Amino acid sequence: MVLDWLGQGLVALTLLGCMGLAVVILGMLYLLGLHLALRREARALESRRLAEPLPPDSALPHVVVQIPVFDEGAIVERAIASAARLDWPSGKLHIQVCDDSTDATTELALAAAQRAGTVGADVAVIRRADRSEFKAGALKNAMAQTDHAYFAILDVDFMPAPDFLRRCMAFLLADPKLAFVQARPDFLNADENWLTRAQTILLDYHYGFEQATRSWANHLLPFNGSCGIWRRAAIEAAGGWQGDTLLEDWDLSHRAWMKGWRGMFINSVTAPGELPIGLGVWMSQQRRWAAGGGQVALKILPAFRDRSLSLREYWNALSPLGTWFAYAAFPATLIVAVVAMLLRPSWMLGLTVYAAFAAVAVVLFVLMLVASQTVRRATSFARFVLDFPTVLLLSLYISWANLRSLPATLRGRPSVFVRTPKRGTIPNPP
Repeated sequence: MVLDWLGQGLVALTLLGCMGLAVVILGMLYLLGLHLALRREARALESRRLAEPLPPDSALPHVVVQIPVFDEGAIVERAIASAARLDWPSGKLHIQVCDDSTDATTELALAAAQRAGTVGADVAVIRRADRSEFKAGALKNAMAQTDHAYFAILDVDFMPAPDFLRRCMAFLLADPKLAFVQARPDFLNADENWLTRAQTILLDYHYGFEQATRSWANHLLPFNGSCGIWRRAAIEAAGGWQGDTLLEDWDLSHRAWMKGWRGMFINSVTAPGELPIGLGVWMSQQRRWAAGGGQVALKILPAFRDRSLSLREYWNALSPLGTWFAYAAFPATLIVAVVAMLLRPSWMLGLTVYAAFAAVAVVLFVLMLVASQTVRRATSFARFVLDFPTVLLLSLYISWANLRSLPATLRGRPSVFVRTPKRGTIPNPP
């Protein structure tokens, strides 16, 4: 009797999970409709804005480039050299190496800063005695040491083109309501192996489809932690960088949005960085992102109850956090479905579950293909098809990481920021 009732309950939960997957599919299709409707106009707007001349150099503001560093090794030298090559008026470009290192990275950074200084670059290595609040703490500490109004954030592996600041600042200077602009991260080693190819498809989907569409539709846009420029006024209005989650970028973005600021994604401006080439490193990165997503959701969601928003505005604002819960729901539904079919075998239930997951896979295939076209990735359709099964396997692991992180997140257990190791895919720039 108990097993019978348990089986019925699990069948009900499985059907509820399949209904949730149907809602996820509808949400993705809704985003696809927006994407296709807005893409041409958004591209034209970007082209027009980039074609407009900036104010004369004498009227341009100071910009601080912040490079968060923790035990990065020699790659910090490349990062400093790359930042020093950015095209911005002399005396108005300032580079802060936000260093929490405990190894020889600090000495390498100081030597690289001295070399950059001989050619006129203003580079300060700001080392903290501890890692309190991790990356957020390092950025906050460095920000307090200057009164300039704009902060470009570049993780240590990213190497933007010299015109990166001029192109991104064109958008910020033209719209005083923008909290930040987010350029599209690109990848130095996209074709290195099977794992980097699959990551490229996943991240092109996130950047070229999800983030681009949210920006075009004026939805809440989460910052991606690098390859962007923040306005100081927006950071301070939102309460500053806070290190109580592992996704300080998403946390700040949501708090800034609730204060009336918004972000903008620039699809046509890229900054290449490095993808993990080993499965273990990638899995560690996904576990950190999974834990951080849940922490931001639990921190931010209660604050939305106090806002007077329409149902559509709630949907648009909460969809980034909803994506985290949707990922967690996939393995939960699958696990419940397997146990339910063991207790109450049913070909109809099995067919329903199969159809739900197959529909998600088909929709993801279409959306990821659209994203690849949006970023104009030079990948053949045959190569995309061959790599897609790997993409689905990685997506399943991301789902499992989200679900696995949920209990610790709900208990409020603190997490340690574990960096993703970088190895320096290409040589230091001259």
